Amino acid sequence: MALKVGDKAPDFTMLDTEKKPRKLSEFLGKKTVLAFFPGAFTGVCTKEMCTLRDSLANLNTLNAQVVAACVDSPIANKVFAEQNKLNFPVLSDFTREVSKKYTGLYDAFAGMPGYTASKRSVFVLDPKGTVKYAWISENPGAEPNYDEVKKAVSSF
Repeated sequence: MALKVGDKAPDFTMLDTEKKPRKLSEFLGKKTVLAFFPGAFTGVCTKEMCTLRDSLANLNTLNAQVVAACVDSPIANKVFAEQNKLNFPVLSDFTREVSKKYTGLYDAFAGMPGYTASKRSVFVLDPKGTVKYAWISENPGAEPNYDEVKKAVSSF
C-alpha cells in the first residue's frame, strides 16, 4: 500500500552514498521532501534530481530539506550524485522494502522482466513525519509538478 496524505511515514533504514545507514527519524524536525526515483543515470531521473537540487536554496528558506531514494546501489548513487552535484542525501533501497511501503514498484522496469524499481514519487513530510503531500506516478517518464511540491512545502 502506498502512503497517502495524513499517513505517518514509517521509519526506514537505507544506505547513503558512503554506505552509512540513514534513518528517516534523523531527518525529522524539518520539513522533508522525500523523492523516490526509478534509477540513476536515466534522463527523467537526472532532470528531476537536478531540478530538486536547483530548488534547494528556496526550500532551505522554508526550513525544508530534500532526501532522495532509489533502488540502485550506494556505489551507483554516489557516482550519480557526484556527476550531478546533488547536495542532498541519495539513499539506496536496494532491497526494495522501503519502496514497497512508500510507493509501490514498477514491474519489468525498462522492459526487463523481473527487474523492479521504485515508482517515481514525491512526499512532503512535516517535521513530525506526517505526509502533507503525496504524488505517485504510474508512468516512470512523468515528472512531478514542482510548483505543487513547493506550494505544499510552504503551506505549513
